[in-house]
Amino acid sequence: MVRAALVTATSLALTGAVVAHAYLLKHQFYPTVVYLTKSSPSMAVLYIQAFVLVFLLGKFMRKVFFGQLRAAEMEHLIERSWYAVTETCLAFTVFRDDFSPRFVALFTLLLFLKCFHWLAEDRVDFMERSPNISWVFHMRVLSLLGLLGVMDFLFVNHACHSIISRGASVQLVFGFEYAILLTMILTTLIKYVLHTVDLQSENPWDNKAVYMLYTELFTGAAALNGSRF
Repeated sequence: MVRAALVTATSLALTGAVVAHAYLLKHQFYPTVVYLTKSSPSMAVLYIQAFVLVFLLGKFMRKVFFGQLRAAEMEHLIERSWYAVTETCLAFTVFRDDFSPRFVALFTLLLFLKCFHWLAEDRVDFMERSPNISWVFHMRVLSLLGLLGVMDFLFVNHACHSIISRGASVQLVFGFEYAILLTMILTTLIKYVLHTVDLQSENPWDNKAVYMLYTELFTGAAALNGSRF
């Protein structure tokens, strides 16, 4: 907690100093913005500030939707993050000419949302091993799945419109990434429903494993076909 506060305060101080220095040089808003965007050291400081803000937003959302993360969830999150960064960077090499601050922002947002998709999946899987599920758990899971599903749909829609109007670009990769995340949300939601029905029944539901298998086969095939395409 102290470390996060120290990093936040330091980044805010650096950002304030950079912006103040640029304004003292240019004395007007627009020239100040141009100076900041053209200066590599200034952009580096602004990038750091943006990443700190994303980190703080992530901590806030984690607190709201998950509370305290379990050790297994943290371990899975770290493992998947390294794999996702490597895999996505390789995919983006095709569109390396589109590299820009906007691209960095979109890539960071994609990784940010992926983390919450993975955490939601792990938390729903935890239902099968937990006999006591509170109403707060249900509210958190449903709210998070709804929020992530809406955002995935909006980004897929944005990517489609961008490709139709401007042709093939880096939005092609982003569109497929969010489409895969949308199938993950669908899978997680179906698992949540199956686990909830099983928890409400007095006797063990023998057919749940069959429905789980069908769900994973269907959504896995859809995601695989989308990524290959």
